[in-house]
Amino acid sequence: MKDLMGKAIRDYYHQENPQDLQTETSISELDELPVAYLFRDFEDMNEIEQKALELSRGKVLDIGAGAGSHSLYLQNERNLDVTALDISPKSVEVCKLRGIKKAVAENMLNFSGETFDTILLLMNGTGIFQSLQVIDIYLKKLHSLLNENGQILIDSTDILYMFDRDEDGGVYIPAEGYYGELDYIVHYKGESEDPIKWLYLDYNTLKNAAENNGFKIEKLLKDEDAYLAKLTKK
Repeated sequence: MKDLMGKAIRDYYHQENPQDLQTETSISELDELPVAYLFRDFEDMNEIEQKALELSRGKVLDIGAGAGSHSLYLQNERNLDVTALDISPKSVEVCKLRGIKKAVAENMLNFSGETFDTILLLMNGTGIFQSLQVIDIYLKKLHSLLNENGQILIDSTDILYMFDRDEDGGVYIPAEGYYGELDYIVHYKGESEDPIKWLYLDYNTLKNAAENNGFKIEKLLKDEDAYLAKLTKK
């Protein structure tokens, strides 16, 4: 991993000629991702993010923390005990520089030793699950990290709208695999990250997977094709 996302975050924080990231998927063309967006304040976050942060309580694990904006808000404005977790060492370095007291560079599957009252997975939090083939591994791990009365707040988007439709309204989707399983590629300053698997889940598919792995699930908020869900232990 070249850690291009982390490099962009570090460049922006230190003002070392930062440039916008470029992202693409196996079903979408190149798109610009302004690095400044990763440093936004609560007021600039979308409704789903704001709702998740307002509902957070107790000891919090922020998975896929990035530049740490969610963690920073919970730590400084809500006075919560927050651990920012990200696979990107450079991102975690910036989290610490921004004042986050607990920030860890680690794959969530290898993270252990603590349990939490709230686990956050935001900005298409289901992406980290990669594919339906391995989603059980991730959900079992999340189950082990969650306190008995804890909650997982996770968002995703049903991307069925991105596929072509015929005259009768039928959708042309891939014959093999689940339509939300994409290859995701990040580009920055002329370099390209190797493609990673990234998973967008419709709510019913997430519901079935969650219930099969010891969770109850509730849809908290819907914003067009995106939604926020809460998982609790059965």
